[in-house]
Amino acid sequence: MSHSFRLLFVASLALAATAAFAAPANKPLSTSQQRMSDCSKQASGKKGDERKAFMSACLKGSSAAPAKMTPQEKMKKCNAEAGKQSLKGDARKTFMSTCLKG
Repeated sequence: MSHSFRLLFVASLALAATAAFAAPANKPLSTSQQRMSDCSKQASGKKGDERKAFMSACLKGSSAAPAKMTPQEKMKKCNAEAGKQSLKGDARKTFMSTCLKG
Protein backbone atom coordinates (compact mmCIF):
# COMPACT_ATOMS: atom_id res chain seq x y z
CA MET A 1 0.00 0.00 0.00
CA SER A 2 1.39 3.39 -0.87
CA HIS A 3 2.58 5.77 1.76
CA SER A 4 0.50 8.65 0.36
CA PHE A 5 -2.68 6.56 0.56
CA ARG A 6 -1.99 5.79 4.21
CA LEU A 7 -1.42 9.46 4.94
CA LEU A 8 -4.64 10.42 3.16
CA PHE A 9 -6.60 7.81 5.08
CA VAL A 10 -5.12 8.75 8.48
CA ALA A 11 -5.61 12.46 7.78
CA SER A 12 -9.23 11.85 6.81
CA LEU A 13 -9.87 9.93 10.01
CA ALA A 14 -8.16 12.60 12.08
CA LEU A 15 -10.20 15.31 10.39
CA ALA A 16 -13.43 13.46 11.05
CA ALA A 17 -12.54 12.78 14.69
CA THR A 18 -11.46 16.38 15.29
CA ALA A 19 -14.56 17.76 13.63
CA ALA A 20 -16.82 15.47 15.64
CA PHE A 21 -15.46 16.78 18.93
CA ALA A 22 -14.92 20.40 17.92
CA ALA A 23 -18.24 21.09 16.18
CA PRO A 24 -21.19 22.22 18.26
CA ALA A 25 -24.11 19.79 18.25
CA ASN A 26 -26.43 22.18 16.38
CA LYS A 27 -23.95 23.06 13.61
CA PRO A 28 -24.47 21.00 10.44
CA LEU A 29 -21.58 18.92 9.12
CA SER A 30 -19.56 20.21 6.20
CA THR A 31 -19.80 18.33 2.89
CA SER A 32 -16.53 16.47 3.50
CA GLN A 33 -17.52 15.62 7.07
CA GLN A 34 -20.87 14.30 5.90
CA ARG A 35 -19.17 12.23 3.18
CA MET A 36 -16.78 10.73 5.76
CA SER A 37 -19.70 9.87 8.01
CA ASP A 38 -21.71 8.30 5.19
CA CYS A 39 -18.76 6.32 3.86
CA SER A 40 -17.92 5.07 7.33
CA LYS A 41 -21.48 3.82 7.82
CA GLN A 42 -21.41 2.07 4.43
CA ALA A 43 -18.07 0.45 5.25
CA SER A 44 -19.34 -1.23 8.41
CA GLY A 45 -18.47 -4.91 8.34
CA LYS A 46 -15.43 -4.40 6.11
CA LYS A 47 -11.97 -4.78 7.64
CA GLY A 48 -8.34 -4.19 6.78
CA ASP A 49 -7.36 -3.52 3.18
CA GLU A 50 -10.92 -4.06 1.96
CA ARG A 51 -12.18 -1.23 4.22
CA LYS A 52 -9.29 1.07 3.26
CA ALA A 53 -9.90 0.52 -0.45
CA PHE A 54 -13.63 1.08 -0.03
CA MET A 55 -13.15 4.25 2.04
CA SER A 56 -10.67 5.65 -0.48
CA ALA A 57 -13.06 5.07 -3.37
CA CYS A 58 -16.04 6.36 -1.41
CA LEU A 59 -14.28 9.54 -0.26
CA LYS A 60 -13.19 10.25 -3.84
CA GLY A 61 -16.84 10.08 -4.85
CA SER A 62 -16.81 6.71 -6.57
CA SER A 63 -20.16 4.98 -6.31
CA ALA A 64 -18.66 1.51 -6.01
CA ALA A 65 -15.61 -0.14 -4.55
CA PRO A 66 -12.54 -0.06 -6.74
CA ALA A 67 -12.35 -2.72 -9.45
CA LYS A 68 -8.80 -3.73 -8.54
CA MET A 69 -8.72 -6.86 -6.41
CA THR A 70 -6.02 -7.80 -3.94
CA PRO A 71 -3.87 -10.82 -4.86
CA GLN A 72 -5.61 -12.84 -2.15
CA GLU A 73 -9.04 -11.95 -3.56
CA LYS A 74 -7.90 -12.90 -7.08
CA MET A 75 -6.55 -16.23 -5.88
CA LYS A 76 -9.76 -17.01 -4.02
CA LYS A 77 -11.92 -16.09 -7.03
CA CYS A 78 -9.78 -18.06 -9.49
CA ASN A 79 -9.65 -21.12 -7.21
CA ALA A 80 -13.42 -21.08 -6.85
CA GLU A 81 -13.90 -20.81 -10.61
CA ALA A 82 -11.41 -23.63 -11.29
CA GLY A 83 -13.27 -25.77 -8.75
CA LYS A 84 -16.63 -25.09 -10.43
CA GLN A 85 -15.13 -26.20 -13.73
CA SER A 86 -13.58 -29.31 -12.10
CA LEU A 87 -10.20 -28.48 -13.63
CA LYS A 88 -7.20 -30.64 -12.74
CA GLY A 89 -3.54 -30.93 -13.70
CA ASP A 90 -2.22 -28.87 -16.61
CA ALA A 91 -5.67 -27.52 -17.49
CA ARG A 92 -5.99 -26.09 -13.96
CA LYS A 93 -2.48 -24.61 -14.05
CA THR A 94 -3.17 -22.93 -17.38
CA PHE A 95 -6.52 -21.64 -16.20
CA MET A 96 -5.08 -20.30 -12.92
CA SER A 97 -2.22 -18.57 -14.71
CA THR A 98 -4.56 -16.85 -17.13
CA CYS A 99 -7.08 -15.97 -14.40
CA LEU A 100 -4.48 -14.48 -12.05
CA LYS A 101 -2.99 -12.33 -14.83
CA GLY A 102 -6.18 -10.54 -15.44
